[in-house]
Amino acid sequence: MPGGRLTQQERQQIALGLADGLAYAEIARRLDRPTSTITREVMRNGGPTAYRADLAHRASERRARRRRQAQPQGPGTPAQGHGRDTEAVREYEEAFTTLLMQQGLPKMTARVLTCLYTTDAGSLTASELVQRLQVSRASVSKAVTFLESQGLISRERDERRRERYVVDSDVFYQSMIAAARSSAQLAETARQGVRILGPDTPAAIRLEGIARFVDFVTESLTRAAEQARDILYTSADTTSGGPATPSSERG
Repeated sequence: MPGGRLTQQERQQIALGLADGLAYAEIARRLDRPTSTITREVMRNGGPTAYRADLAHRASERRARRRRQAQPQGPGTPAQGHGRDTEAVREYEEAFTTLLMQQGLPKMTARVLTCLYTTDAGSLTASELVQRLQVSRASVSKAVTFLESQGLISRERDERRRERYVVDSDVFYQSMIAAARSSAQLAETARQGVRILGPDTPAAIRLEGIARFVDFVTESLTRAAEQARDILYTSADTTSGGPATPSSERG
Protein backbone atom coordinates (compact mmCIF):
# COMPACT_ATOMS: atom_id res chain seq x y z
CA MET A 1 0.00 0.00 0.00
CA PRO A 2 1.60 3.30 -1.00
CA GLY A 3 2.69 5.75 1.62
CA GLY A 4 3.72 9.38 1.53
CA ARG A 5 1.63 12.45 0.94
CA LEU A 6 -1.32 12.49 -1.40
CA THR A 7 -0.60 13.71 -4.92
CA GLN A 8 -2.65 16.33 -6.74
CA GLN A 9 -4.03 13.59 -9.02
CA GLU A 10 -5.14 11.56 -6.00
CA ARG A 11 -6.88 14.59 -4.56
CA GLN A 12 -8.71 15.07 -7.84
CA GLN A 13 -9.86 11.44 -7.64
CA ILE A 14 -11.06 12.07 -4.08
CA ALA A 15 -13.08 15.07 -5.26
CA LEU A 16 -14.61 13.03 -8.08
CA GLY A 17 -15.46 10.22 -5.68
CA LEU A 18 -17.16 12.60 -3.27
CA ALA A 19 -19.13 14.12 -6.14
CA ASP A 20 -20.30 10.61 -7.09
CA GLY A 21 -21.40 9.95 -3.51
CA LEU A 22 -18.79 7.27 -2.84
CA ALA A 23 -17.96 6.29 0.73
CA TYR A 24 -14.50 7.08 2.10
CA ALA A 25 -13.69 3.36 2.18
CA GLU A 26 -14.48 2.96 -1.52
CA ILE A 27 -12.40 6.00 -2.47
CA ALA A 28 -9.55 4.63 -0.38
CA ARG A 29 -9.83 1.22 -2.07
CA ARG A 30 -9.63 2.78 -5.53
CA LEU A 31 -6.55 4.78 -4.55
CA ASP A 32 -4.98 1.90 -2.59
CA ARG A 33 -4.80 4.11 0.46
CA PRO A 34 -5.94 3.62 4.09
CA THR A 35 -9.49 4.81 4.74
CA SER A 36 -8.16 6.95 7.60
CA THR A 37 -5.99 8.87 5.11
CA ILE A 38 -9.00 9.77 2.97
CA THR A 39 -11.14 10.64 5.99
CA ARG A 40 -8.45 12.91 7.44
CA GLU A 41 -7.82 14.57 4.07
CA VAL A 42 -11.50 15.40 3.52
CA MET A 43 -12.28 16.51 7.08
CA ARG A 44 -9.40 18.95 7.32
CA ASN A 45 -10.21 20.48 3.94
CA GLY A 46 -13.81 21.53 4.25
CA GLY A 47 -15.65 18.22 4.64
CA PRO A 48 -17.39 16.12 1.97
CA THR A 49 -19.60 18.93 0.65
CA ALA A 50 -16.91 21.63 0.39
CA TYR A 51 -13.80 19.64 -0.54
CA ARG A 52 -11.83 21.01 -3.50
CA ALA A 53 -8.76 19.22 -4.81
CA ASP A 54 -6.82 22.33 -5.82
CA LEU A 55 -7.37 24.12 -2.50
CA ALA A 56 -6.57 20.97 -0.53
CA HIS A 57 -3.31 20.48 -2.44
CA ARG A 58 -2.20 24.07 -1.87
CA ALA A 59 -3.05 23.79 1.81
CA SER A 60 -0.98 20.61 2.05
CA GLU A 61 1.99 22.33 0.43
CA ARG A 62 1.71 25.25 2.87
CA ARG A 63 1.66 22.86 5.85
CA ALA A 64 4.71 21.04 4.50
CA ARG A 65 6.62 24.33 4.10
CA ARG A 66 5.73 25.40 7.64
CA ARG A 67 6.94 22.07 9.04
CA ARG A 68 10.22 22.32 7.14
CA GLN A 69 10.78 25.86 8.38
CA ALA A 70 9.89 24.99 11.97
CA GLN A 71 11.88 21.75 12.12
CA PRO A 72 14.01 20.64 9.17
CA GLN A 73 13.57 16.95 8.49
CA GLY A 74 16.53 14.65 8.06
CA PRO A 75 18.86 12.19 9.82
CA GLY A 76 20.04 14.91 12.19
CA THR A 77 16.56 15.88 13.36
CA PRO A 78 16.31 15.33 17.11
CA ALA A 79 13.67 12.79 18.14
CA GLN A 80 10.85 13.59 20.50
CA GLY A 81 11.00 12.60 24.14
CA HIS A 82 11.06 8.87 24.88
CA GLY A 83 12.57 8.24 21.44
CA ARG A 84 9.33 8.99 19.60
CA ASP A 85 9.23 9.50 15.85
CA THR A 86 8.22 13.13 15.27
CA GLU A 87 6.49 12.45 11.96
CA ALA A 88 4.62 9.42 13.33
CA VAL A 89 3.39 11.46 16.31
CA ARG A 90 2.20 14.24 14.01
CA GLU A 91 0.30 11.79 11.82
CA TYR A 92 -1.29 10.19 14.89
CA GLU A 93 -2.38 13.58 16.27
CA GLU A 94 -3.97 14.46 12.93
CA ALA A 95 -5.82 11.14 12.85
CA PHE A 96 -7.04 11.62 16.44
CA THR A 97 -8.17 15.17 15.66
CA THR A 98 -10.08 13.95 12.61
CA LEU A 99 -11.85 11.31 14.71
CA LEU A 100 -12.93 13.92 17.26
CA MET A 101 -14.20 16.16 14.46
CA GLN A 102 -16.25 13.27 13.08
CA GLN A 103 -17.84 12.98 16.53
CA GLY A 104 -18.96 16.60 16.36
CA LEU A 105 -16.19 18.73 17.85
CA PRO A 106 -15.11 21.91 16.01
CA LYS A 107 -11.63 21.65 14.50
CA MET A 108 -9.81 23.89 17.00
CA THR A 109 -11.55 22.27 19.95
CA ALA A 110 -10.56 18.85 18.62
CA ARG A 111 -6.94 19.98 18.19
CA VAL A 112 -6.77 21.27 21.77
CA LEU A 113 -8.27 18.09 23.20
CA THR A 114 -5.90 15.91 21.15
CA CYS A 115 -2.98 17.98 22.40
CA LEU A 116 -4.05 17.45 26.00
CA TYR A 117 -4.67 13.73 25.50
CA THR A 118 -1.26 13.12 23.94
CA THR A 119 0.93 15.14 26.29
CA ASP A 120 2.65 13.08 28.98
CA ALA A 121 1.86 15.63 31.68
CA GLY A 122 -1.88 15.42 31.00
CA SER A 123 -2.12 19.19 31.48
CA LEU A 124 -0.99 22.32 29.65
CA THR A 125 -1.21 26.06 30.19
CA ALA A 126 -2.79 28.39 27.65
CA SER A 127 0.67 29.60 26.61
CA GLU A 128 1.85 26.04 26.05
CA LEU A 129 -1.19 25.27 23.91
CA VAL A 130 -0.63 28.43 21.86
CA GLN A 131 3.00 27.45 21.29
CA ARG A 132 2.26 23.81 20.42
CA LEU A 133 -0.67 24.53 18.09
CA GLN A 134 0.66 27.81 16.64
CA VAL A 135 -2.70 29.54 17.08
CA SER A 136 -3.94 32.64 18.86
CA ARG A 137 -4.64 32.78 22.57
CA ALA A 138 -8.26 33.70 21.76
CA SER A 139 -8.67 30.48 19.76
CA VAL A 140 -7.34 28.44 22.67
CA SER A 141 -9.56 30.29 25.15
CA LYS A 142 -12.69 29.62 23.11
CA ALA A 143 -11.82 25.93 22.72
CA VAL A 144 -11.05 25.29 26.40
CA THR A 145 -14.21 27.13 27.49
CA PHE A 146 -16.28 24.77 25.34
CA LEU A 147 -14.38 21.68 26.53
CA GLU A 148 -14.84 22.67 30.17
CA SER A 149 -18.57 23.27 29.63
CA GLN A 150 -18.82 19.70 28.30
CA GLY A 151 -16.92 18.27 31.27
CA LEU A 152 -14.05 17.09 29.05
CA ILE A 153 -11.34 19.07 30.85
CA SER A 154 -10.88 20.78 34.20
CA ARG A 155 -8.81 23.73 35.43
CA GLU A 156 -6.29 23.84 38.25
CA ARG A 157 -3.48 26.08 39.49
CA ASP A 158 0.12 24.86 39.55
CA GLU A 159 2.82 25.85 42.01
CA ARG A 160 3.50 29.02 40.01
CA ARG A 161 -0.19 29.99 40.18
CA ARG A 162 -0.58 29.42 36.45
CA GLU A 163 -3.90 28.10 35.24
CA ARG A 164 -3.55 24.66 33.70
CA TYR A 165 -6.06 22.68 31.66
CA VAL A 166 -6.23 19.07 32.74
CA VAL A 167 -7.57 15.88 31.20
CA ASP A 168 -7.56 12.60 33.10
CA SER A 169 -9.60 9.44 33.59
CA ASP A 170 -11.92 10.94 36.18
CA VAL A 171 -12.69 13.96 34.00
CA PHE A 172 -13.77 11.60 31.22
CA TYR A 173 -15.97 9.73 33.69
CA GLN A 174 -17.54 12.99 34.83
CA SER A 175 -18.18 13.89 31.18
CA MET A 176 -20.05 10.63 30.62
CA ILE A 177 -22.12 11.19 33.75
CA ALA A 178 -22.93 14.72 32.53
CA ALA A 179 -24.07 13.25 29.22
CA ALA A 180 -26.27 10.79 31.10
CA ARG A 181 -27.86 13.64 33.09
CA SER A 182 -28.55 15.51 29.85
CA SER A 183 -30.25 12.41 28.44
CA ALA A 184 -32.33 12.10 31.61
CA GLN A 185 -33.57 15.66 31.03
CA LEU A 186 -34.62 14.63 27.53
CA ALA A 187 -36.65 11.76 28.96
CA GLU A 188 -38.32 14.06 31.49
CA THR A 189 -39.19 16.59 28.77
CA ALA A 190 -40.70 13.81 26.66
CA ARG A 191 -42.88 12.74 29.59
CA GLN A 192 -44.07 16.31 30.05
CA GLY A 193 -45.35 16.08 26.49
CA VAL A 194 -47.19 12.86 27.37
CA ARG A 195 -49.07 14.65 30.14
CA ILE A 196 -49.86 17.66 27.97
CA LEU A 197 -50.85 15.79 24.78
CA GLY A 198 -52.84 13.09 26.57
CA PRO A 199 -51.56 9.59 27.46
CA ASP A 200 -53.58 7.74 24.81
CA THR A 201 -52.79 9.89 21.80
CA PRO A 202 -50.36 8.76 19.07
CA ALA A 203 -48.01 11.67 19.81
CA ALA A 204 -47.94 10.85 23.51
CA ILE A 205 -47.30 7.17 22.83
CA ARG A 206 -44.37 8.16 20.62
CA LEU A 207 -42.95 10.46 23.30
CA GLU A 208 -43.35 7.80 25.98
CA GLY A 209 -41.43 5.39 23.77
CA ILE A 210 -38.64 7.93 23.46
CA ALA A 211 -38.57 8.44 27.22
CA ARG A 212 -38.38 4.72 27.94
CA PHE A 213 -35.60 4.21 25.41
CA VAL A 214 -33.59 7.11 26.81
CA ASP A 215 -34.17 5.90 30.38
CA PHE A 216 -32.83 2.46 29.52
CA VAL A 217 -29.75 3.80 27.72
CA THR A 218 -29.03 6.37 30.44
CA GLU A 219 -29.24 3.80 33.23
CA SER A 220 -27.02 1.41 31.28
CA LEU A 221 -24.45 4.12 30.54
CA THR A 222 -24.32 5.28 34.16
CA ARG A 223 -23.98 1.74 35.47
CA ALA A 224 -21.24 0.91 32.93
CA ALA A 225 -19.33 4.10 33.73
CA GLU A 226 -19.44 3.36 37.47
CA GLN A 227 -18.31 -0.23 36.94
CA ALA A 228 -15.52 0.79 34.57
CA ARG A 229 -14.23 3.44 36.96
CA ASP A 230 -14.22 0.98 39.87
CA ILE A 231 -12.46 -1.74 37.87
CA LEU A 232 -9.90 0.50 36.15
CA TYR A 233 -9.07 2.57 39.24
CA THR A 234 -8.73 -0.54 41.36
CA SER A 235 -6.42 -2.10 38.77
CA ALA A 236 -4.34 1.08 38.56
CA ASP A 237 -4.05 1.36 42.34
CA THR A 238 -3.09 -2.30 42.66
CA THR A 239 -0.47 -2.03 39.93
CA SER A 240 1.10 1.06 41.51
CA GLY A 241 1.20 -0.64 44.88
CA GLY A 242 -1.18 1.84 46.48
CA PRO A 243 -4.46 1.05 48.19
CA ALA A 244 -7.55 0.80 46.01
CA THR A 245 -9.93 3.69 46.49
CA PRO A 246 -13.63 2.85 46.30
CA SER A 247 -15.63 5.08 43.98
CA SER A 248 -17.91 6.22 46.81
CA GLU A 249 -14.97 8.08 48.35
CA ARG A 250 -14.13 10.01 45.18
CA GLY A 251 -17.39 11.94 44.84
